[in-house]
Amino acid sequence: MACYVQVCENETSEPIELPIQEDGTMLLTTLTSQFPGASGLRYRNEETGTMRAVSLVENKFQAPDKGWSKISVYYVVFPKGDNKRKSDDVSDEESSVRKKPTKCTDLIVLGLPWKTTETELREYFEQFGELLMAQVKKDPETGLSKGFGFIRFGDYDTQKQVIQKRHNIGGRWCDVRIPLSKGDAYSTEYDRKIFVGRLTEDITTEDLREYFSKFGDITDVFIPRPFRAFAFVTYESEVSQNICGDHIVKGVSLHVSNAVPKSEMSSNRFSVNNHFSPYGPGNQMSKISHGGMPPMSNPTSRYSHQPYYSSYAARRATYGSQPLPRRLD
Repeated sequence: MACYVQVCENETSEPIELPIQEDGTMLLTTLTSQFPGASGLRYRNEETGTMRAVSLVENKFQAPDKGWSKISVYYVVFPKGDNKRKSDDVSDEESSVRKKPTKCTDLIVLGLPWKTTETELREYFEQFGELLMAQVKKDPETGLSKGFGFIRFGDYDTQKQVIQKRHNIGGRWCDVRIPLSKGDAYSTEYDRKIFVGRLTEDITTEDLREYFSKFGDITDVFIPRPFRAFAFVTYESEVSQNICGDHIVKGVSLHVSNAVPKSEMSSNRFSVNNHFSPYGPGNQMSKISHGGMPPMSNPTSRYSHQPYYSSYAARRATYGSQPLPRRLD
């Protein structure tokens, strides 16, 4: 009849029964098959209360002096480096979970029709969930809409759902984003946005989203129109440094690089001019309060992708000197 002993990773984990060979030994391979990376066994000495190692000879664990069955449970020994690495991995995972935002914040709605009222703005977004605030920003002198507004939801999942899609309000496509301060917007945006070059016209935003989503959660995919053979992909977290290089999508070799802010390139090769601002001369991206136009944590297809270059294509970029599109309505 086969003999089994109880083995567990530590004193707080659930034990696993492992078989003993006919010669009274346990194979090291038996242990590592259930505990990858394990290098030894030990048990607590009832007389002294200390841990005692199980002898390992030629990759076989030898039975303790009292026999295997006299010990209630054995504990796995890992190399110290592996234990530290495993602990660090768990710590990193827990840290990542802790840092993930779950609190609702004010959201900016970009591209609103000039005639949209606060009542219409509220009625549209109330279909997604509880809406705590809806505000259309207006010029204090003329009382006319500035073409954007702010909303706030009461539920974080609702906020996340609204951010991840575009919205047709009053016949115009609008984008919802989280406004950030200038410094945070550039540093965070730079790490989360990638430039996809060598694009062909038969590759759609859906194709790019499907392929690049395996590297992380995507918040935005933007292909300029008219077509210009490149695209921008924005992630929820910082991944851009990890995926730079060549990728095959629908049989086409695409090149991925960091999306470098236009202002950064301007200091080296181009003069900073009014083309930087999508709202014309005198406007600055540093206006971050509700009284001005803030930079966005997630760029819109209408306003925020243009101030970025590809670090790969910057030396040959010809689109950097072109003015940003202006609203015609």
